[in-house]
Amino acid sequence: MEQHLRCYVYPAWEKRALGMIKPGDIQSWVTGLTTTHGLAASTTRTVFNTVNAVFRAAVRDRMIPHNPCSDAKLPSVPRKRVVPLAVEQVRALSEQIPGRYKALVLLGAATGLRPGELFGLQLRHADLLHATVSVEQQIQQTAKHGVYVGPPKTARSHRTVPLPKMAVAALKAHLRDFPVDGAEGWLFTAPQGGPIVYTHFMDHAWRPSCAKAGIPKGTGPHALRHHYASLLIKHGESVKTVSERLGHTNAAMTLNIYTHLWPDSEERTRAAVDKAYADCPEEGDAAATEAA
Repeated sequence: MEQHLRCYVYPAWEKRALGMIKPGDIQSWVTGLTTTHGLAASTTRTVFNTVNAVFRAAVRDRMIPHNPCSDAKLPSVPRKRVVPLAVEQVRALSEQIPGRYKALVLLGAATGLRPGELFGLQLRHADLLHATVSVEQQIQQTAKHGVYVGPPKTARSHRTVPLPKMAVAALKAHLRDFPVDGAEGWLFTAPQGGPIVYTHFMDHAWRPSCAKAGIPKGTGPHALRHHYASLLIKHGESVKTVSERLGHTNAAMTLNIYTHLWPDSEERTRAAVDKAYADCPEEGDAAATEAA
């Protein structure tokens, strides 16, 4: 945020009084972020949101009567379709990654936890007897604060996720090879000890291992989360269940990301109407069966 303000906001607005900035000025500035500065649509929106928050606060404190950002038109962000990793790719990655992270890869694929949630797991969060893992915190990393423990992303991110047999087996093997000292001990640690640092993990473990496993460049740990979601969808879980397992804010968010993974229902809808309008029930049943 500090970088965005310094590079793109202060040069444009620091000498202007808040009340002198008009909607047209904001629109010209937004356009310039993409045409002059060459920012991606998503980055432009992020910078704009920071400025918009300032003006909203100014309106709330009655420093200005109206927010000039209210009707600004922002560049659209092209939606990228999620292409989940295949089971074979996850297995290959788990074999190529350093041994201390093998269970982390398998656990991510088996639970859909975010990378920070995986890094934030302590022994007390894993209940192998009842085959569950609880998400209560995450490891975050920022330039200002470094590496620290924070709450999950949202209120819905606090959740308990069931562990399949493969995840329980992977965790048992991990705890045998990398014992954890007490309930407060980190389940997965950096080579030198302590919680995993995301940037170091990416540079020294994840990216080299992906290259060895033949996984496309640019694939991040979040791909394990997409893999988990795709497995639930493939095996008929509802949008509500997938949303709860992933800790999404609502089911609409889940659909927005994964709607293309749900099976096409064209034939089922045709069969439903044919059955309703069939001259006799037997013909409708036969048509429905054939369509299915």
